[in-house]
Amino acid sequence: MAKARRELADLLPSQDVVIEVLDARMPSASHNPVVAELRRDMACVKVLSKSDLADEAVTKQWLRHFEEDPSVLAIATTLATANETRSRVPALCERISKRTRGASKTTRVVIVGIPNVGKSSLTNVLMGRKVAAVSDVPAVTKIRQQVTLPGGIQLSDTPGLLAPRIEDNAATMRLALGGAIPDTALEYGSVALFAARFFLERYPGLLVTRYKFKELPASPAALIEEIGRRRGCLRAGGVVETYKAASILVHDFRTGALGRISLEAPREVYAG
Repeated sequence: MAKARRELADLLPSQDVVIEVLDARMPSASHNPVVAELRRDMACVKVLSKSDLADEAVTKQWLRHFEEDPSVLAIATTLATANETRSRVPALCERISKRTRGASKTTRVVIVGIPNVGKSSLTNVLMGRKVAAVSDVPAVTKIRQQVTLPGGIQLSDTPGLLAPRIEDNAATMRLALGGAIPDTALEYGSVALFAARFFLERYPGLLVTRYKFKELPASPAALIEEIGRRRGCLRAGGVVETYKAASILVHDFRTGALGRISLEAPREVYAG
């Protein structure tokens, strides 16, 4: 990560626009403060990826929040809206570049973001073909890749840059739940309990629909236990394999099978 930070610091002075890719389900947790430190007031297009997995009303709140900064434009994208993304993101880059730095012959754009947030997927969408490796596993992009978009924009895709130390435990849990932190790096059961507690508080109706509960379990641990029973995660004697049950809950969130969920809203992150 230190190497990626140095490379980004060296690259930014030659660029006109930063595209910061954020996870629409957790735009604050998936923002790296190092990016803000390095970009300062440089023109930025914030792309909220995976917005088809996020709560639509909360995503609209985030878009309004980001555009309170005059150096920022924001857009929510999904892989299902590739054609719209392909036309709108370059247009936003040209627009914000002219607003902040004046007209130039070629707009140079760098894509940044934490691991597994969708940077390479966005590069492929913008190019209209696969030019960058994509995976559900974090940190697939190892070196900077540069391409020229059909409209002439020079685009650089950089390796994922995760903050060297995340002080906020809740943000760490959100990142782990979304897949930005490898499953082996944290105690998986703790991540699932965090998810279960949040879903019970904020999205109980989605749990009822997905797992066909007549009555919601009373606690996060009981929720995971009951999911295990309903999904057949049982050992001899009817004992629930909690790791398997936890995996089901996390997988259902990550794939959207549970429903559209946002893990944070601007009013909560920036309260006070």
